[in-house]
Amino acid sequence: MGAQQVADRFTELYGTQPEGVWAAPGRVNLIGEHTDYNDGFVMPFALPHRTVAAVSRRDDGILRLHSADVAGGVVELRLDGLAPQSDRTWAAYPAGVAWALREAGHAVTGADVHLSSTVPTGAGLSSSAALEVVIALALNDLYDLGLQRWRLARLCQRAENVYVGAPTGIMDQTASSCCEQGQALFLDTRDLSQRQIPFDLAAEGLRLLVVDTQVKHAHSGGEYGKRRAGCEKGAALLGVDALRDIPYAELDAALARLGDEEEIVRLVRHVVTEDHRVERVVDLLHRGETRAIGPVLTEGHTSLRDDFRISCPELDLVVDTALAAGALGARMTGGGFGGSAIVLTESAEVDTLTKATEKAFAAAGFTTPRVFEAVPSPGAHRAL
Repeated sequence: MGAQQVADRFTELYGTQPEGVWAAPGRVNLIGEHTDYNDGFVMPFALPHRTVAAVSRRDDGILRLHSADVAGGVVELRLDGLAPQSDRTWAAYPAGVAWALREAGHAVTGADVHLSSTVPTGAGLSSSAALEVVIALALNDLYDLGLQRWRLARLCQRAENVYVGAPTGIMDQTASSCCEQGQALFLDTRDLSQRQIPFDLAAEGLRLLVVDTQVKHAHSGGEYGKRRAGCEKGAALLGVDALRDIPYAELDAALARLGDEEEIVRLVRHVVTEDHRVERVVDLLHRGETRAIGPVLTEGHTSLRDDFRISCPELDLVVDTALAAGALGARMTGGGFGGSAIVLTESAEVDTLTKATEKAFAAAGFTTPRVFEAVPSPGAHRAL
């Protein structure tokens, strides 16, 4: 749904025109999985799929929310009654942003909101971050808060971690806030320093496909939290602030120090090697060797499957089928336990790979996957 359509629907719902319309994208992560909450490196880019919000201010402490994508009417909440983990519905995400802004001392006195999104939910493409960021940007503009994009991302992360109760890192919100068209974002999640890396695959005769397996996942589930807690335990056992502080060259020695902590060994090995893979991809892209990143992506999937153990049969089938059909590289992307995989391929092979994947899923009795091209797109912005 376009910005004007969202604005028109707002008017139908609330009887007045919105003060503005904002948009925030989902993201796909090229490389750097489960490194963000370990103070490591990530490399996402924004998708053309986005969440659009028409918003107006209120001065009575009321937050009214409506989504075109969820059955039901307008949800009405009192800002002074918002409490962390009190809501398990979709409304917790925008409400959490309002809560986080107010808790940080910003004078937000209410809002009317209508939302519409094309970001697939549960697909590992950051639908929740897009929802958070679009609300944060709208309130930042409407209330003239003057917060920089990185600060908005931090507040959105706090909303998801504390209010919603999902222990996610900072990557998703920063990607939605800060990515630029035609670029991948090389982000250091420790200090939030950023570099935009040109990533124009079409100019090189390449495409990056997203294969949504249709297997839903949820970050608030226990397995994601277990992995994060395991990483924190590994850092504590190794005497570092975060696993990012283990140099790649010293990985074997670090693993030896962990002794028979087999599960922790696997988690540490993934995070340290994954940080190294991000640096390798950045270097290859800088040297113009884009095709050479394919095997690095595949290495990342092997690590996520075998060490972090967050893949699933559908994701593994995408990767195996794509590689057998001639893809340059493939891996799962996102939090895991479902969601999506990415496939780097020559442009001429898109149809072949898509058909091979659909055929493999049908033979396995899996739900038909959704396949689309990932094109680096603009980050959050005012749309109307």
